[in-house]
Amino acid sequence: MSFTLILGGARSGKSAYAEQLATAGPGRSVTYIATAQVYDDEFRQRISHHQERRPPTWALVEEPHFLADALQHHARADRCLIVDCLTLWLAQWICPDCKPPEASSWQYERERLLALLPALPGRIIMVSNEVGMGIVPLGEINRRFQDEQGRLNQALAQLADEVVFVAAGLPMKLKQRTQE
Repeated sequence: MSFTLILGGARSGKSAYAEQLATAGPGRSVTYIATAQVYDDEFRQRISHHQERRPPTWALVEEPHFLADALQHHARADRCLIVDCLTLWLAQWICPDCKPPEASSWQYERERLLALLPALPGRIIMVSNEVGMGIVPLGEINRRFQDEQGRLNQALAQLADEVVFVAAGLPMKLKQRTQE
């Protein structure tokens, strides 16, 4: 398995960089795992912008909650999976009105993801926002979101073979594990 974590701010070029990586490697098929749910027209336009950039040959899986299940189901040695994005995935778990009523907890799903990742075949590229570079937000749920996102990014960075920070469309490698 090859696992790349791409971090950056909003509109920094993270997704476009992930898409470039997916097409730059060996001839693997690409499956795009989208975690977003559409809540308003402006967000629908954002999603359309992403969809227009992707090649029509890429498969699309929409999974806002059960990411470990989607990864386990779709990962193959000859496939590249792009997860875009972990920030929305987390937000939908900690928002009381967004998660399915029969769902388990955020902590359970987070631990499932972290335990599963090292065992997955193929190439995995995950996109996540870096939300800890600003002020501590007002409001308990906003602080919880910022804290949980920071903890998730740290845990994923430890597992990743490569970590890239994107700012103004420019990728900066933070970690590169050498192949043995």
